[in-house]
Amino acid sequence: MVTATAIADLCIFLLTWNVGTHVPRNQDLSSLLSLNGTTTCPDNQLPDIYVIGFQEVSTTPQVLKIFNDDPWVLKIADSLNDHQFVKVDSKQLQGILITMFAQHKHIPHMKEIETEATRTGLGGLWGNKGAVSIRLSLYGTGVAFVCSHLAAHDEKLKERIEDYHQIVDNHKYNAQGYRRIFDHDFVFWFGDLNFRLSGDMSAWDVRTDVENQRYADLLKLDQLNLLREKGNAFSLLEEQQPNFAPTFKFVEGTNDYNLKRRPAWCDRILHRVQSNIYPGITLSANQLSYQSHMDYTLSDHKPVSATFNYKVEAVNRTYTDEELHEMTHGSASSPATPNVSLFFAFVVFVAVSYTQL
Repeated sequence: MVTATAIADLCIFLLTWNVGTHVPRNQDLSSLLSLNGTTTCPDNQLPDIYVIGFQEVSTTPQVLKIFNDDPWVLKIADSLNDHQFVKVDSKQLQGILITMFAQHKHIPHMKEIETEATRTGLGGLWGNKGAVSIRLSLYGTGVAFVCSHLAAHDEKLKERIEDYHQIVDNHKYNAQGYRRIFDHDFVFWFGDLNFRLSGDMSAWDVRTDVENQRYADLLKLDQLNLLREKGNAFSLLEEQQPNFAPTFKFVEGTNDYNLKRRPAWCDRILHRVQSNIYPGITLSANQLSYQSHMDYTLSDHKPVSATFNYKVEAVNRTYTDEELHEMTHGSASSPATPNVSLFFAFVVFVAVSYTQL
């Protein structure tokens, strides 16, 4: 009889949003972060982990940053403050930002946390385009979260492909066995990928198809889908096809398309799992949701989120995640450098909890 023991069974929430240089101010993120009692995680529970990527974050000197944190990170931290989450890490490259929060009970199961950045815009000189990432050992497995912002405009498809390959080639980590993005057991790649529709449909014709919810017909013209089919870029990743309207380009403050650009699914979330590469271990990331958030009208993009059931199971025996870490990362790997941000956040959480007793 085959029996499976869960080493980890988590709900991971991913979000990408091009905020168009706006700061959060009075934005209420409760609905966006599924804090309003309607999550897509099993049993309507809050996610175990949030990983959030922003593009076009304001980099002007006037934007106040406290302890080097962007206002968006502080806003998320404030939104999650009452739900026992701590910040794991963040990484910013110009206007591209990734941040990760986790329920404090998962912190002991996170090791070898690293961040990385790759510049691609203007030959990599400026960093207005590119990617930032967080990788870690999560319950013994190697996981990489990559947030990217690729070249814009319909005619820049070649540049988007070049951006992708430059990120894959230049992103490098120190973790043993996980030097590159696709060495990882789990990869989650998201952001404003800026892929548009091929062909010469007018913006008005695209809007008509959108209004009639002919998404499947439009997605046959989607550049990202066509690239993945040909193997030119993103072919190692999977994507659940969007069942929501294109998320770009809107008139700010409204749900009306700005027809200076053809509507397109610029904001995407993809993933990859190497399911059965370890004897007796099964890895899976079942996608539970993929949606846009039309209520948020701050920028000309809509936020897009997805939830995944990250699961690590041992077949016919029991492993601890420490034993799995030795199997995956190697028992000879050097101890991880302490993550100061994570340690500080955890100490603050413990102190606050103590004062509330």
